[in-house]
This record gives sequence, structure tokens and C-alpha cells, in this order.
Amino acid sequence: MFTSCRKNRFGYIIYTATFAKNKAMFWTLELASFLEEAPWPATKDELIDYTIRSGAPIEVVENLQELEDEGEVYESIEDIWPDYPSHDDFMFNEDEY
Repeated sequence: MFTSCRKNRFGYIIYTATFAKNKAMFWTLELASFLEEAPWPATKDELIDYTIRSGAPIEVVENLQELEDEGEVYESIEDIWPDYPSHDDFMFNEDEY
């Protein structure tokens, strides 16, 4: 898998994860946020069902459909998007507030 990031013309960071068969999933923090409350652990079909029922953008559903379905169970968003930024990745000092 190859992951890259760039800014679009509006200044938003766009992450691109390229998988086998030249398929690409485009994740942003906004799109990934729709999976934060997902019923983890979950299968691909359960995640797709959850995103449809929760009203997530079609891009989230399309990204999930691009996953290879081998019946595996995903424990968290990091299993789908390994470069998902953790809380420590942000330069925010909670002690200042």
C-alpha cells in the first residue's frame, strides 16, 4: 500500500491510499470521522451498513467498498487507514487551557 497526502485548492489535506489492483481510496479527517462511532470490531459489510444508516457521505461508502473482502474483522479505523492521525499527531497542548 502507498499513502500520500496533499492539499487541495481549498487548503484541506487529502490523503490517498493506493491498494492492489490500482484502486485508490481517498480519506480526509472529515471522512474518517464518520467511522469514529462505528460499532468496532466490524466486518466490511457491517461498516458499509453503518455508514449508510448514519448518513455518511457517499465517499465513505465508496472507500469501504474498495476494501478487499476476505471476511476479516476490522478492529478500528487504523486497520482500514493505517496512517490515521492519532491524538498525539496534533500539536495541541491541553495543559495550556
